[in-house]
Amino acid sequence: MNSEPKPAVPGYPAPPPPPPPPAAVAGGAAYPYPYPAPPLYYPPPPQPRSSLFLRRLVIVCVVFFLLFSLVTFVTWLVLRFRLPDVAIASASLSSFRLSPSLRLSADLNFTFSLSNRNRKMGIFYDKIDAAVFLARDSLSETSLPPFYQEPRNSSLLTATVAAVDEYVDPDVGDAVSKQRSSSGSVEFEVRMVAWVRFRSGGWKTRSHVMRALCDNVVIVFSNSTSLAGSLQGPPRPCRVEM
Repeated sequence: MNSEPKPAVPGYPAPPPPPPPPAAVAGGAAYPYPYPAPPLYYPPPPQPRSSLFLRRLVIVCVVFFLLFSLVTFVTWLVLRFRLPDVAIASASLSSFRLSPSLRLSADLNFTFSLSNRNRKMGIFYDKIDAAVFLARDSLSETSLPPFYQEPRNSSLLTATVAAVDEYVDPDVGDAVSKQRSSSGSVEFEVRMVAWVRFRSGGWKTRSHVMRALCDNVVIVFSNSTSLAGSLQGPPRPCRVEM
């Protein structure tokens, strides 16, 4: 056959030149591509089943913990409780005696007023203790019966304590004598400690220790020699802590 190239036809572009031969490498071998071959791909080894199971278990536990924390926080926002208002509504004193040897005897009756300010939560008063102090000296204490208080409800709780020949410090006895001779009154302090729980429907809180600190409970005597007296004026509010 005649291998001479055909002459170009006027008006058409010349045909492209033939491709170059494959590049040679050492040893006489040649690549089938004009560029080096791509690296081989090795798939990652399969993970053990135990590792995959532990990973899924950790994810489930984390999701459950987050959901539980969210539900608990929302419940607390909706049902967060408020402490009750506590006050000394009334108080009376009888058989009050302070001997020269600083031995004090007295019978004291006082009534607590407890107001539940919560709209949706009742209060369980599981255990209640009350005590009376004269300055820093404890005179007597007593226990009160437990009860349940409905939401938006007020209750009266009466306690009676008796002090029999209780020793008081000399400075306390001197202050009591001066106060009674100058103003015809004696000032006491009343403390209440209660273990309470709050309830809304079927939901209850754990037990909390609530303290009511009632200062300036002033008992006024009718005269300087009287052995009896009572609380004068409006109820004395107490400071409530938890």
